Amino acid sequence: MKTRINSKNSAFKISTGYRIFSVLNYIALLLLVFATVYPMYYILIVSISSGTFVSRGDVTIFPRGITFSAYKTVFQNSDIWRSYINTLLYTTVGTFINILLSSMCAYPLSRKDFYGRSVFTFIVAFTMFMSGGMIPLYLTVLKLRLIDTMWAIVLPPAISTYNMIIMRTFFQGIPISLQESAFLDGANDLQIIWKIILPLSKPIMATMVLFYAVGHWNSFFPALIYLNSKSKYPVQVLLRNIVIAGEFADQQTSIGNVESNFAVIATNYKYAVIIISVVPILLVYPFLQKHFAKGVMVGAIKG
Repeated sequence: MKTRINSKNSAFKISTGYRIFSVLNYIALLLLVFATVYPMYYILIVSISSGTFVSRGDVTIFPRGITFSAYKTVFQNSDIWRSYINTLLYTTVGTFINILLSSMCAYPLSRKDFYGRSVFTFIVAFTMFMSGGMIPLYLTVLKLRLIDTMWAIVLPPAISTYNMIIMRTFFQGIPISLQESAFLDGANDLQIIWKIILPLSKPIMATMVLFYAVGHWNSFFPALIYLNSKSKYPVQVLLRNIVIAGEFADQQTSIGNVESNFAVIATNYKYAVIIISVVPILLVYPFLQKHFAKGVMVGAIKG
């Protein structure tokens, strides 16, 4: 009888502790969600609020004096459209090069019968910790005559060592018997990677596409270094100029029917451009989310 009572008390204590942990866990997650979502939500409501309420600091939870004039003015600016197209081009071409070269590098390093695999893996991994630096890289790009071209943006970051190692680890988890069977059927290495490895690697490929695409989309520093023509700037550089240098502050524009000072107009511009710049990535992520967690976990654990 005493044993039963003790077991009930033990079960009651475990249940109470679990409930407390669950409540604290939910509170912590809600705070984390709030800290993550609210800044973007605040940018959104300020971008569609009237400049009068923004200047008085009345916009905190809900938009005030809703107007989309800031977005209209942004879309009427030819520099925005040009930089947006440039960003789409850099992201598309850069991501394609990243996936192609990373997979071509990861596949041989995943093969146990590849002679010198350990040496090449060490050489590649060494670049994660030691690099030539910004000046040698700039001189290399300069000597190759890539300055002020798209290739200066997409070729230097052609392979991310970290992403390539994750991809290599994923490839190692694919049964070697499939590759051996393909060899017996007369397939070469290119046919194996194209018809067997890549079709079985959709989770890791979707993850790498997301990683590389987000990196290219948010990148602005290489454009500041290598690009001289304003017509070739990506949207992030234009956003940086709006936020820091205030390029739009000299435009005498009124938002709707409410006359606002330049600082308020610049604020609406900044937040409208920020929303426009993050929308494509937010739209792409849900389609890759189902592969994202699986690709990262399998690529990080296997091998």
